[in-house]
Amino acid sequence: MSVFSTPAILLRRTDYGDFDIITTFFTLRRGKLSLIAKSAKKSTKRFGGILELFSVLEVVGSTGRGKGLPVLQEAALKQPFEAIRSDFRKTAYASYWAELVHNWVEDNYRQVPLYHLLIHVLSALDNSRTPEAVLHLLFQMRLLALTGYRPGLNSCSRCRTALEDMGREKVTVDLQRGGILCPACAPASTSRMSLARGTIKQLLWLESGPFAKAARIKFNPEALAEGTEFLEAFVLYHLGRPPRSLKFLRQIRKEQG
Repeated sequence: MSVFSTPAILLRRTDYGDFDIITTFFTLRRGKLSLIAKSAKKSTKRFGGILELFSVLEVVGSTGRGKGLPVLQEAALKQPFEAIRSDFRKTAYASYWAELVHNWVEDNYRQVPLYHLLIHVLSALDNSRTPEAVLHLLFQMRLLALTGYRPGLNSCSRCRTALEDMGREKVTVDLQRGGILCPACAPASTSRMSLARGTIKQLLWLESGPFAKAARIKFNPEALAEGTEFLEAFVLYHLGRPPRSLKFLRQIRKEQG
């Protein structure tokens, strides 16, 4: 039997049988990993109600010689993020981010920068120090960059004309090509989505700027709306399947304004 320990974020939990729980973590040292917590529903002493979504824990697991899931032996709570789970809107955002990581990341593939990104946005969401909508844009831009699906926003996806050389205030976006199009190339596209040049520059800063400074970017309502529409559409197109949590997130945003 091999035993391991790693910090981990709980992405998903599923009841298994009468007493067990299958937990899926995004871990610092082992990437995405599913473990079975045996008798977790039967014994409150073993995990003491700490297996809550989005929580950061130090987990201890063990793997045997067979092909079964690793077993969750111990878990210690490091960051509970209770404010997220007590607020429907925060829960909606966190659920979407967690589902993107769950669906996009391969099992047992270590991704340290992405782990720290998810920790950062969950922490900022929990303590409300940054607007939720800005964190939403920041997470998606950096997730796309880290997973190799970075949208091409610096230059035309067809002829490579630089953004600075495009004369129009509104720039066409082509999801299939994965980026923007200059005015000369835009008529050949079937896309009906567009972004203001100012919005594009702010999105690029969110992608590359330091976390602390990026969080202080001031988006006007129009820029937030079009940036959100673009990134959610871009993620949906390139992920290939609609995240279940996106419908819930959009419903909450619509109800709360």
